Formats: sequence, structure tokens, C-alpha cells
Amino acid sequence: MLEQLSELEEISYRAMMGEYIIYYRGKIIGGVYDDRLLIKPTKSAVSLMPDATYELPYEGTKEMLLVDDVDSKEFLTKLFNTMYDEL
Repeated sequence: MLEQLSELEEISYRAMMGEYIIYYRGKIIGGVYDDRLLIKPTKSAVSLMPDATYELPYEGTKEMLLVDDVDSKEFLTKLFNTMYDEL
């Protein structure tokens, strides 16, 4: 997953409870939960992925958007850059 995000500067992650929280330029943008990339459902993310499903990272949390196109560096770069100002 991090290889796909390598086009972005200032990507970092933190292991937490067996999962990974992803930070972009110091802000939490989402995470990897059970081998799924889930991101915060910002307006820009929803507009880029209008058919995305909402899923729970784990029980008791808010729903997040499932990113299906994790193999496209270009898409992930556009998605994260578009979302940043709303975080």
C-alpha cells in the first residue's frame, strides 16, 4: 500500500491495534484495516468515488469510504491531494 502512495510527499503511518493509521502531511486521512484502505468520507472523496461503499474500520467507529482502486498511484495521489484541505 505504501508503495502506491510513494508519489506523495509526507506520507507516514502508525501501527495501531494491529492496523495502520495513514497520515498525509500530518493529518489522518484514513487507514488500512483488515487489508482494506478506508478513508475519511470528505465531500471531495465522495465526489471522486461516487459509487464507493461505506464500511466500518472496526466495531464502534464511524463509517469510512472503501477505496477499491488501490493499484493506481495516479488515482491515490489525486484522491489524497484533493482531500487534504478538508481534513
